[in-house]
Amino acid sequence: MSEKLQKVLARAGLGSRRKMETIIAEGRVSIDGKVVELGERVTEEQMIRVDGHIIKNKSADKEVCRILVYNKPEGEICTRSDEEGRKTVFERLPRLNGARWISIGRLDINTSGLLLFTTDGEFANKMMHPSQQVEREYAVRIFGDVDEAMLNRLRMGVKLDDGEAKFLSIKESGGEGINRWFHVVLTEGRTREVRRLWESQGVQVSRLMRVRYGNIHLEKQLPQGGWIELNLKEVNYLRKMVDMPKETETKVRVDVSKVKNTQSRIRRAVKKHNQHRKTGERRRNTSRTRN
Repeated sequence: MSEKLQKVLARAGLGSRRKMETIIAEGRVSIDGKVVELGERVTEEQMIRVDGHIIKNKSADKEVCRILVYNKPEGEICTRSDEEGRKTVFERLPRLNGARWISIGRLDINTSGLLLFTTDGEFANKMMHPSQQVEREYAVRIFGDVDEAMLNRLRMGVKLDDGEAKFLSIKESGGEGINRWFHVVLTEGRTREVRRLWESQGVQVSRLMRVRYGNIHLEKQLPQGGWIELNLKEVNYLRKMVDMPKETETKVRVDVSKVKNTQSRIRRAVKKHNQHRKTGERRRNTSRTRN
């Protein structure tokens, strides 16, 4: 059985199908050593390369869609590696055999909270596409004077550099004076959109945390730097939301007796990772001092 090349590349997590069509049209993709054009189909037996790099081609029915919920701390960046040696969100994730974790959207270095990862590139692209209108909810602490007129403007829509934007809802959730907390909801994932919306009104965002993506909430028991894998029901909820077929398999254990200590396991893993990271930093600092 053959599939459209752009569909295979999208499933591998390289980008949306439209973006893959552009890459193919630019002559950056080859099959069995021959540069191909748009409209090409490919089988599992053929070797695909993008910019010279081999791309694994697994059919959709052989790939189990896995999804992780990660509680991102401030200070981590959403790239696989960083030339400056900063921490990345991928460092703490479980290792995979023959697959890789793909981030569903990003959070900037100063934003914490819920971040989703998956092994299914096509699913990731659909979740991020603006047409799907997937809700994202954030808890945000504002420094500055906020009045009802400002909140109404943010609900109605304000003009930013990349077009009009607005919050679907804004709810006050604590604080006093010029330090107040709000919960805001939007359906887009534009760069720094939450911060830019508030800053357009002359106030400052001093804390920002994502607490919900679709119907997936950030559990209070999940420590920063910890992750947990969604079960089959939760995976299929998200897949249905973006019109993708149900999964029939999961890698999550269903024996409750084996996972009742999940939270303590997560905390131990986070603590171990932090200790390992600090040891590595001390060694690098010592090496720099000696040199």
